[in-house]
Amino acid sequence: MNRLANEKSPYLLQHKNNPVDWYPWGDEAFEKAKADDKPVFLSIGYATCHWCHVMEHESFEDEEVARRMNEVFVSIKVDREERPDIDHTYMTVCQMLTGHGGWPLTIVMTPEKEPFYAATYLPRHSRPNRIGMMEFLPAINKAWETDRANVLQSVERIKKGFSKTLDLGKSTGSLADDITNQARQSLLDRFDASEGGFGSAPKFPSPHNLLFLLNRYQTDSNQKDLDMVNLTLEKMRLGGLWDHVGSGFHRYSTDHRWLLPHFEKMLYDQAMLLLAFAEGWKATKNPLFKQTAFEIVEYVDGCLTSPEGAFYSAEDADSEGEEGKFYVWESAEIQNILNKEDAGLFLDLFRFEEGGNFHDEATHQKTGKNIPHLRKPVPDDLQTDVQKILSTLKTEREKRVRPLLDDKILTDWNGLMIAALSRAGVLFDEPKLIQKAERAWSIIELYCHSDGNLLHRLKDGSAEITGMADDYAFSVWGLIELYNATLKPEYLETAILIQKTFDEKFLDPDHGGYFFTAYDAEALLGRQKEIYDGAIPSSNSVAALNGIRLLRLTSNHSFEEKSQALFNTFSEQIGDSPAGYTFSMLAYDLFIGNSTEIVITATERNKKTEELIALCRELLKPGSVLLLKTTGNSDQLSAIAPFLKHYPISEKPALYVCRNFECKAPVFSEGELRELLLNS
Repeated sequence: MNRLANEKSPYLLQHKNNPVDWYPWGDEAFEKAKADDKPVFLSIGYATCHWCHVMEHESFEDEEVARRMNEVFVSIKVDREERPDIDHTYMTVCQMLTGHGGWPLTIVMTPEKEPFYAATYLPRHSRPNRIGMMEFLPAINKAWETDRANVLQSVERIKKGFSKTLDLGKSTGSLADDITNQARQSLLDRFDASEGGFGSAPKFPSPHNLLFLLNRYQTDSNQKDLDMVNLTLEKMRLGGLWDHVGSGFHRYSTDHRWLLPHFEKMLYDQAMLLLAFAEGWKATKNPLFKQTAFEIVEYVDGCLTSPEGAFYSAEDADSEGEEGKFYVWESAEIQNILNKEDAGLFLDLFRFEEGGNFHDEATHQKTGKNIPHLRKPVPDDLQTDVQKILSTLKTEREKRVRPLLDDKILTDWNGLMIAALSRAGVLFDEPKLIQKAERAWSIIELYCHSDGNLLHRLKDGSAEITGMADDYAFSVWGLIELYNATLKPEYLETAILIQKTFDEKFLDPDHGGYFFTAYDAEALLGRQKEIYDGAIPSSNSVAALNGIRLLRLTSNHSFEEKSQALFNTFSEQIGDSPAGYTFSMLAYDLFIGNSTEIVITATERNKKTEELIALCRELLKPGSVLLLKTTGNSDQLSAIAPFLKHYPISEKPALYVCRNFECKAPVFSEGELRELLLNS
């Protein structure tokens, strides 16, 4: 075993038996590189990454490649999910040098952490347009040994180029008045009217695009917005992106029809898609969307939930060295497992092909295996039979070798799932979902939170790694949703406490917006800010939304001022391509839109107050907030939102409705409240 045997990351532990003399990221590795005058080979990936497994098998498990690596380099392995700060920095370098990026990420740098070469996957031997490790190693060694001056010139050019990226997020303008309409139009222009989604292959779920469009629909009632969401959600659910046998969504589709996925299942995808399907159901009442939301939760419960109730990170795409092997089927298997009638129904309904519909990604040849998928939703009269068949197949599939579970618990991704469960619990009026969110937060709070400070990773009962911007922004989002779902002031109180630390350690005081790392974090090439909404919303996009909602919950205008500054500082980037920042656009829509704030005062939380709360949730528009002040929480809630001190509590519940910080006289009945909300 090499040094990685002492690590906690499942990804690093995958490499503990490699003949490569791997180091984890740390002072020991860089001091060794300085002492031996060797360049550093940095390899960044994650446990459920298919091409990371391929590169390991081809190169890092190969004795000859490893021998040469050990001669030329000090080699470091990094789990991108544990250290997104390192990954963001060197991925920027890779994109600068190559025009693209991905994992595994390969960086060669000096012992001072200054890069001079970048690539992604490198095979053992060279292929057209891709150098192989056996050719790469002597070339790098020769450059380092005989042409050091040129190497150092490359370092300086890269550092200069990287420094320009640090100017992003320093705009002094403001967003255009029609910026959200620009974002909507861009999505409309790229919308696939046949298969849903945006653009062609590969297709990513990008649920924040759908959440943005749903918010636009609720604001403008433009049917096209809802149609784009409805078709995309339905096509994703019917296609091979969805695991029809075991539930849960795979990472993305390699084709435009959502049929052929990359098979890893990520917690963050389940969280954001749960939110999208729940909000989609609210807008359409499509029963398939509600079913999907609950089946996502069922999958997360069964496969990604720790015994204590927090959430694991992911399941791998590969098993037994093959991507998708756990998930695909031969027709003959189905016929052996099921009786003739059920087999015929399943094979026809789930569109099996004689030669298989699953193609090998490298050869593009059919493999004889099939990915179950649907053309249209299962008819009502077949639902019971199909569910029995799927249950039988799931039981049979569990006999296969299951893909690796990445069982580290990440604070940021847990924040996303807490937010999604809390919101879905409100939309479906399902307390069990909210309880799952509360249980998960109790674990994060116990291990990863202390007086407003967060740690990033929990594994084997030990929390480590200083929290980054995503941890803070996503945790605050989760806590705001938890407060909205439970109306327990302690969640709002904790959200504000964490936000305070986030402001103190991450806020750019000169230009606005939040750096990805704290001011006292490890120095790399410079502190970056993230605003692009990629696989998940960026920390700054979520921070903007949090600030708007905290203002409306507390009337503390400093929260809104930070959101305003954030929109301004990223105005140039967002203005160039607004559809790349749809979660920011969602937040901005709420920022400029009308909001309603409701305060309910009551002696206690009882059946009557629950009816009033339910009515508020039914009628309130996006961006609106609800506060419940009772005799029991009056002091605590008033300390959080001082304006509430002036709201009296009497025997009869009272409802105070404010629009844009202008308040109406209190009302005392459901009828009066309904009339006020519908007419405002």
